[in-house]
Amino acid sequence: MGLLINEHSGLRKRLASVPGSPHVSHEDVLKSYMGLLGVGKSDFEAADGVRGDDWFKAALDINHVPSKESLRQRFDRHAVLFALAVQAASIEMLRAVKAPITPISTGHVHTGHVPLDIDVFPMDNSDTKKEGVSRTYKGVDGFAPIAAYLGEEGWCVGLELREGSQHSQKDFIQFLAKVVARARRLTQRALLARLDSAHCAIATLVALRGHEKVSYIVKWNPRKANHIEWRDRVFAEGRVTEPRPGKKVAVTTVHETHEFKGKTYRFMRVVRVTERSIDKKGQYLTIPDIELEGWWTSLVMPEKDVIRLYEAHGTSEQFHSEIKSDLDMERLPSGKFATNALVLTCAGFAYNILRFIGQMGLCGHNSPVRHPAKRRRIRTVIQEIMTVAARLVRSARQLTLLFGRHCPAFEAFSQVHDALSPG
Repeated sequence: MGLLINEHSGLRKRLASVPGSPHVSHEDVLKSYMGLLGVGKSDFEAADGVRGDDWFKAALDINHVPSKESLRQRFDRHAVLFALAVQAASIEMLRAVKAPITPISTGHVHTGHVPLDIDVFPMDNSDTKKEGVSRTYKGVDGFAPIAAYLGEEGWCVGLELREGSQHSQKDFIQFLAKVVARARRLTQRALLARLDSAHCAIATLVALRGHEKVSYIVKWNPRKANHIEWRDRVFAEGRVTEPRPGKKVAVTTVHETHEFKGKTYRFMRVVRVTERSIDKKGQYLTIPDIELEGWWTSLVMPEKDVIRLYEAHGTSEQFHSEIKSDLDMERLPSGKFATNALVLTCAGFAYNILRFIGQMGLCGHNSPVRHPAKRRRIRTVIQEIMTVAARLVRSARQLTLLFGRHCPAFEAFSQVHDALSPG
C-alpha cells in the first residue's frame, strides 16, 4: 500500500495545498488511516494500536502516526479538501500502474464495451444520531451512497456519501459526468453504462446520449404501465416462447419518441412479458400472473443479449458488499456527515489498492489461493497478503521481514512488492 500511495499516486502533491503545518502532517494522517483500512479497520480508535508499530510506519513511509483524537479532529477540520485529494489520487494511481480494464465478457456476448456500473446501496446505521441518517429505500435508517465501478475488475471511479432519504436520481446527472470523465482517464474504449430502475428518467437517457462513446442499458420502471395492454401488444408483436406448460414469455423491441426541454428524442426499449397460468409447483392460477420488464438501451443487438448484458450488472452488488463488510464501512465512524464522506472516499481508494494487489498477486500461478478466478474478493486479499505472518527483525537501524520457509504467500507478496518498487 505504501508503494502504491507514495510512488504511484499524487497524494503528497495534492495535500501540499491544504492549509496548516501541524506536527503530524496531513500526509501522515491520511496514510495512517489508509493503512488501517488495508487490514479491514475503519474506526479511529484503531490508530492507537499501531502507534508503536515500526513496520506500519516504515511500510507507509510515515514519520508520526496520529492519535485517535488527532485523526478524528483532522478529518473533521479538512474533510472536504482531504476528500478531493484522495479521490484524485485514487484515479492517478490506477492510471500510473496501468490497471487492467477488461471489456465485457458475458457468455458469448462480446461487444468491446467496458462496463460502467452505477448504483445506490443502503448502509444501515440504525439507532444512531449521525448527521444525514434517515430512512433508506430498504426500510432501515442509514445512508444511501452512490458508487460507480469500471471494467470487469470493478475499479471504483466514484463513491459518494448521500443521506438515506435522498432519491437516487437527485444530483445523478452531475455524478454521471464526473465518473465518465474519470473513466476516460483510464480507458479510451467505448463504455456501457448499466443502471437500475431508480434512474429510469428521460433526463438520464438524454444525459447518457450526450457523452461520446457511451452506450447504455437502463432498467425500465413500469410503475404506471398497464400490464394487460403491454401483454397483448408484446405477445402480438414479439417473439413468443413457452419454457414450460403454463408459462409463456414474449420479447420485443419498442421505439418511442419523447420530448425533453423543447427537443424531441427517439429511444429504444426492450420489453419482456412473462405470463404464468400455472406456477412452478404445478398449481393452476385463477388469474394469470403477468410480469412486465423492460430495458432502455442504445445497443442494436438481439433482445436476449441486451437482457444478458444487464443481468451482469448484478455483480456490482458484490462490490458494494466488499466495501461495506470487508472494509468495515457499514456503520461509519463519525457523527459528522462531511467526515463520513471523507471516510467513504478513503475506502474507495483503499478498495482500488487492495483490488490491484489482488489482481497482481492472487490471480496468477503464484497465488496461495487454490481455485482460479478473474478477480479476488477484498477480504481474500487482506487474509492472504496484507495480514500474512512474518517476523520483524531490527538490525543496524534497518527493519527486515523474515517469512517462514514454507509460507504460501511469500511468492505472491514478493512478486507484488518487486513490481511496485521504484527502479
